[in-house]
Amino acid sequence: MGTIGELGEFRLIGRLTARLPQGPAVRLGPGDDAAVIAAPDGRVVATTDLLVEGRHFRRDWSGPYDIGRKAAAQNLADVVAMGARPTALLIGFAAPAETPVAWAERLYDGFADECRAAGASVAGGDVVAAPEITLAVTALGDLGGAAPLTRSGARPGDVVAVRGRLGFAAAGLALLLAGRDAPAELIEAHRRPEPPYAAGAEARSLGATALLDVSDGLVQDLGHIAAASGVAIDLDPAALPVPDILGRDGRHHVLTGGEDHAFAGTFPATAALPPSWTPVGRVSAGTGVTVAGRPPGPGGWDHFRM
Repeated sequence: MGTIGELGEFRLIGRLTARLPQGPAVRLGPGDDAAVIAAPDGRVVATTDLLVEGRHFRRDWSGPYDIGRKAAAQNLADVVAMGARPTALLIGFAAPAETPVAWAERLYDGFADECRAAGASVAGGDVVAAPEITLAVTALGDLGGAAPLTRSGARPGDVVAVRGRLGFAAAGLALLLAGRDAPAELIEAHRRPEPPYAAGAEARSLGATALLDVSDGLVQDLGHIAAASGVAIDLDPAALPVPDILGRDGRHHVLTGGEDHAFAGTFPATAALPPSWTPVGRVSAGTGVTVAGRPPGPGGWDHFRM
């Protein structure tokens, strides 16, 4: 099939969009000047991420299919964290002209399959030439008439609980940085997160007062809830889910590792949390996040920290 430069912009767009099935929320998909997405609620939840090769992904560590799934997942998870149903993605794809067409097609297969898992569709985007691969992904969602779940609703007395894997992606990244390729479960967790997309609707049904996607580390992200809500959060280290596979640094990975795209929320103390949600701490009056009453130390992802 050659390279995307040999194929040309419009033939490439045709090949990629042909791989993208459209769900019911997409009233007009790729092929026009803009897509048309249904918004029955009258409001649209929107979020965007920018991923740069060498900073957010490495092609020697991850294949195009996994890169597509991961890029989609981190945006879809943000929509779910607002208590919304994901409806569509818009993708900006910049790449060198010598990029193989087959690589681009597998990338979009990853986008399509992750959208399918979340009940969304890739509705459009753009393709341009660039010195390195860059992905700009915008996700849209629908609230279905409900109020958004924000970071500012936590109240003293609430329980802090998490849903989904924590620390697996960070442990996998540590292995790759050390030149190792096992355990495979951790390597795959870094390459392809598995957000529990049902968490948003489930949290709402349980009376969640605040919710977010754990993308930059549990402590750091809970700090956003604490700051937005004007409260303190204390985590119980004995309650943290730290499976043996995470190794000797497991607790550190759970507290500071991102990119698993689990969900953390606060719930009234009277909420009957199902087993899928693990209580890990409490909300109280005050400021900041502590672990067993003590400052957690440095950690978490910062795009401008080298």
